[in-house]
Amino acid sequence: MKIAFFSVEKGKQAPFVGAFPESEIVFIEETLNEDTARKGSDADIACLFVDSSVSKSVIDAMPNLKFIATRSTGYNHIDVEYAKSKGIPVANVPAYGSYTVAEFSFGLLLNLSRKIIEASNYVKNSMDFHYNNSMEGFDLQGKTLGVVGTGRIGKNMVKIAKGFGMKIIACDLYPDLDFAKEYGFEYKTLDQVLEESDIVSLHTPYSIDNHHILARENISRMKRGAYVVNTARGELIDTEALVWGLKEGIIAGAGLDVLEEEKSLKKGEATKICDLNRELMKMPNVIITPHSAFFTVEAVDEISKVTVENIKSFLAGKPENLV
Repeated sequence: MKIAFFSVEKGKQAPFVGAFPESEIVFIEETLNEDTARKGSDADIACLFVDSSVSKSVIDAMPNLKFIATRSTGYNHIDVEYAKSKGIPVANVPAYGSYTVAEFSFGLLLNLSRKIIEASNYVKNSMDFHYNNSMEGFDLQGKTLGVVGTGRIGKNMVKIAKGFGMKIIACDLYPDLDFAKEYGFEYKTLDQVLEESDIVSLHTPYSIDNHHILARENISRMKRGAYVVNTARGELIDTEALVWGLKEGIIAGAGLDVLEEEKSLKKGEATKICDLNRELMKMPNVIITPHSAFFTVEAVDEISKVTVENIKSFLAGKPENLV
């Protein structure tokens, strides 16, 4: 079989080279989309990342396709239902970087609470080693953290927050009451979490059912001066509502590793959402990072290992981690 690996830079190809001795392997550094599908048009297996867009037309442009392996937990960048209708199974990496992303989320929170980036930039740009009033932050100890989604990453966020002496509340469709008892926090409704939290951190997978889980209606009910952290999916937040909440002072600041329509943003497109994202980038109380919360040596290594096993299991006729 022929395996096409999309969006794998030369320095990240080693784990896949030699892993499939009986298959032909091709590396395509671009993402998989309508423009690049022709480069892997004869591939039996497509391996890709979240920056790809595997639509119906992309799947149709690869007539030999028998299996899709995404090097990610999320799979909303793939038309899974259409793939299944064509008899093409899709596998993901169900768990990786649960500590990695939680640590990054808390890093965003620490930068928001203590203005570390702002202070560092001031010293570097001015060569002046004096603090000023703009660098005044706030303690996390005693503040209420609202965790939306208590899967592996959300649970690790809870564990870190406990170490900082924070009060924790959470919401989840499937609350883990044993974990809540162990770590001394309470599950509440989303509205209650938004109304009571000093910081809201999103850790829920994206689906059509939770599209814009933060919208103008419930942002208006948030505790005034609260902060928002999102390292899950950009589509969980209504960008227009977020900009409004920031301008109204309802939201005091935000730490965002993901953005709505981030693929369009990367292409330099000028959609309404992309323009709002660029407005967010200019706000001094907003920290934006380029979907890099997962990006550590350890997490990338784990992604590669699970992906290799996913492809091997499919080749052996026993596919694993199907979505």
